[in-house]
Amino acid sequence: MIGRERKISYATYTDVGNREVNEDSIGVFTSESGREGFILCDGLGGHGMGDIASSLVVEVFESQYHKISLIEDYLQESFEAAQDVLLAEQKVRRAVRKMKTTAVAVITDKKKVHIGYIGDSRVYVFYKNKLKVRTLDHSIPQMLAISGDIKESEIRGHKDRSTLLRVLGIEWEEPMYELLQPLSIGKCQAILCCSDGFWEQIDEAAMVKLLKTSSDVNEWLERMKSVVMTNGVGKNMDNNSAIAIWCQ
Repeated sequence: MIGRERKISYATYTDVGNREVNEDSIGVFTSESGREGFILCDGLGGHGMGDIASSLVVEVFESQYHKISLIEDYLQESFEAAQDVLLAEQKVRRAVRKMKTTAVAVITDKKKVHIGYIGDSRVYVFYKNKLKVRTLDHSIPQMLAISGDIKESEIRGHKDRSTLLRVLGIEWEEPMYELLQPLSIGKCQAILCCSDGFWEQIDEAAMVKLLKTSSDVNEWLERMKSVVMTNGVGKNMDNNSAIAIWCQ
């Protein structure tokens, strides 16, 4: 039996919040072959040049998208190329302790969905109006949650929430990014990529509730954005960005 080809629709959003500079960057890459790529990065503002780091990584992922023939190779080669470019650029700009960023990436050929990430930007995967997959942050609070020292719900607002253990732009002896096992696109109703400024202001229950009652991907993202903005009032909001993807 030949499976029905899935239609991919998406919407993107980014906002500076209450900060002076938006250090989040987003990229969406498509081709006539049906391959679709998505990348979202959140530059580390406390280290400086986060906006440059995040935009550079998006550029690398776009360049690799046009070079790679096998979708299975894309994420690994893109993350490693992005790391090399960042480290080289740090030396050129004499900014070795600067220019760091998180990254989450998704690529699909309408059969399989490949997901990779580093840092605390997240990818959520929903199926049958339920959350099925969430990437685990490379942060101290996430490690505390995994060890059982705090509840998963206590990651939001934790005093060490911004302390990351893995990012692009720091020297590593072995790759620090993670690649999830490929998913069948038939098991992916919707996918959300977002920076911490977004997910910190909206919980998973709200994401699911709005997914159930939205007519298309644009409405889903707009309604989530509204929740984020409402919950962020008076909280010195961080940059917040998202890519919403529907697989129909």
